[in-house]
Formats: sequence, C-alpha cells, structure tokens
Amino acid sequence: MNSDTRNQNDFGVRPAHPDDLAQLTALESAADRLFDDVGRGSLPPPAELPELLTARCILVAGRPPAGFARLEIVDGHVHLEQLSVHPEYGRQGIGASLLDAACQWAADQGHSIVTLSTFADVPWNAPFYARHGFRAVPDHQLTPGLQTLRHREAELGLDAMGPRTVMTKTIS
Repeated sequence: MNSDTRNQNDFGVRPAHPDDLAQLTALESAADRLFDDVGRGSLPPPAELPELLTARCILVAGRPPAGFARLEIVDGHVHLEQLSVHPEYGRQGIGASLLDAACQWAADQGHSIVTLSTFADVPWNAPFYARHGFRAVPDHQLTPGLQTLRHREAELGLDAMGPRTVMTKTIS
C-alpha cells in the first residue's frame, strides 16, 4: 500500500464493494506477517477471492482498504471470521472501528451475540478483544459450530502456533 495515494482521513468503515475484495488477500497477508515478530511463524494462507465472495458480510476501512472485517454466521450468531489491518496503518484505531462496525452490523441484522476465535496471548488478539467487551468461552461451552471451527483451526496448525480461545460478546 502506498500511503501517498491514500487520503489520510478516509478510514471510514463501509460495506466492501466488489472492487475492494481483490485487495483483501494481500492486505491479510501483510497483517499476518506481524505474527512472525511474536514467534508464531506462518499462518495458513489468507482467503482468496472466491471464498471472500461467499462471506456473509465484509466491512472495509478506508479507500482503498486499510483493514477489513469478514463476518459469517455460526450456530445462528454472527462470527468474526477475520479482522485484519495493514501494518502500515496499525495503531490508528482502525481495528477498533471495524470491530465496532461489525458489532453494529450484527445488531442491525437482529443478532445479539458476536463470536470469534483468536490467539489467547497475542496482544492484538484476545487482549484487544477483551478490552472491547469480548469474554473467553470455556471449551465445554462451545456450540457445535464453534467446536467444528476449532477442530478446523487445529487441523490447519493454528493450535501448534500458540493457545487459542473462542470469545463472545453480547450486543444490543
């Protein structure tokens, strides 16, 4: 991303347009490289365009996107499948804005719960979400869909990279 081409004040969150989607794989790849800095190694490859096209909702921040949130439905609740901010634009509140917008989208759609799965001990993962009202869900309380999601994460090797947790937030 070239910051010279971006209006620095244009980080408003909006629904993704089709032309935004082609940029999200590279954005997620750039954000995933931050995990190298905390000794996590390479994450599974980011979602490609065909998978992004099937998402329930994708919200983006900025034009072109500096970050995005991908939302799905798991067991009747909104699930934050992915939240990525390009490192060039980190620590500017973009992730928090996307998270707030995702929760607002869920409420607007009539949902009262948002779930996610993340690394428990990476500062911009579970601690970030906890500061925004998400709470860890004990494994024995996971719904069937969240159990399936956690099994898929383990198969992808995420559990070998560090402790994972499912989190939830009740919204109104």
